[in-house]
Amino acid sequence: MTFLNHGSFGATPRRVLRAQERWRLELERQPLRFMIDVLTPALRSAASDLGAFVGADGPDLAFVENATTGINAVLRSLKLEPGDEVLTTSHVYGAVDKAITYVCRRSGAVPIQVEVPFPIDAPTIVLELIEAALSERTRLVVLDHITSPTALILPIESVIELCRAREIPILIDGAHGPGMVDLDLNQLRPDWYTGNCHKWLCAPKGCAFLWANPDSQVSRDDIHPTVISHFLDEEWPMEFDFSGTRDNSAWLAVSEALLCHEELGGARLRRRNHRLALDGAALLCEALDLELQAPISMLGTMVTLPLPGGGEGTEEDAQGRRRALWDEHRIEVAVFAFAGQLYFRISAQAYNELGDYQRLAEALTMHRDA
Repeated sequence: MTFLNHGSFGATPRRVLRAQERWRLELERQPLRFMIDVLTPALRSAASDLGAFVGADGPDLAFVENATTGINAVLRSLKLEPGDEVLTTSHVYGAVDKAITYVCRRSGAVPIQVEVPFPIDAPTIVLELIEAALSERTRLVVLDHITSPTALILPIESVIELCRAREIPILIDGAHGPGMVDLDLNQLRPDWYTGNCHKWLCAPKGCAFLWANPDSQVSRDDIHPTVISHFLDEEWPMEFDFSGTRDNSAWLAVSEALLCHEELGGARLRRRNHRLALDGAALLCEALDLELQAPISMLGTMVTLPLPGGGEGTEEDAQGRRRALWDEHRIEVAVFAFAGQLYFRISAQAYNELGDYQRLAEALTMHRDA
């Protein structure tokens, strides 16, 4: 098969899966000892390894199942009042949009979506639109680091600085950040950053983190996991480390995933994947008479392009086109509807090569001309 959708769920190397299985077996050999004596120190050790990679201190990281869980932990912990505003953009991930809708509906707060154009000409447009939408009622900004449907790297540094100057808390949805772009959370310093490790870092599925700024105007001890259990009100991140019986092996195996990432090249691999994504996009644009939808400065190791012959369409139409590419050509690529238009999104990871995008171009040409 030709797999060009690493961005959705990642792919876990065998050596990382073996490390995960070793942790599962250690649990089953002596469950009581593991849960009481081994688990917390092991989680904190894994958090320290991960912290070194993302530019954070291990005690500031809490493990969560995915970035959406991290988003929910913050959203559902904040004390919102009727008329308060929670601001995001029109490129927000669907699950995060639903979470914002839910907490606003329960509290009487108002969800505000800033309409960010796509195609887009410059990252400064995002900053200008967000700044214009902030008000005295804005209580939280939720911003993607890298958008899911449109694959845009947003100018989070500038927006974080803007929010800090306005004393507005900001939560960064970094679902695609770790392993795609270089991270230094101690330098970025949003109020919260949540990121997946099972995407570009290739950790086991269900491995993500929530970073909490110890200097945030909202005390991190006011942020609770979505499941309240034995350690309510304990010092951060104890509540997150233990919320009952569950499989912790994905988090514990993150150290092996980090080693694997570094042995594949680390920063050199990330640069290689970025170049390959751009080269693949250039090949597709030339073959299919398409244009990039954003400046190169806003593109990482995913690129979103208009679906040839697609035009307007629904998510049902998009999934039909995705399934056809798989059924007829054994090509897996993201196809979706955004703002009523059909797009496809390519990814680049260590196992991809330029020929993969050539095969996709040939398949899309056949579908367009059919």
